[in-house]
Amino acid sequence: MAAKSATTSKVAPLADRVVVKPLEEAEQMRGGLYIPDTAKEKPQQGEVIAVGPGRFDDGKRVPPEVKAGDKILYGKYSGTEVTLNGEPVLILRESDILAIVS
Repeated sequence: MAAKSATTSKVAPLADRVVVKPLEEAEQMRGGLYIPDTAKEKPQQGEVIAVGPGRFDDGKRVPPEVKAGDKILYGKYSGTEVTLNGEPVLILRESDILAIVS
């Protein structure tokens, strides 16, 4: 069991960017065949970790519609994948979010 390091970095996205932790789907077995990770589809659902302050429109800041903790649906090939504290996260624009799951 690995111990967590004392240095955990916080992330503060800029403008209308959102940091999302992809939610892994349960492993699927179809017809008794194992589907390797490389053949699985990318998850399209995630949980918002951090939200930027919003975008500017006509000189005024427009606050984002999502907040940390929201479960969202996003486009399959949206955003940029990065590793933060050893976990893969996705940084995407608020406009790439398709829906909030309640």
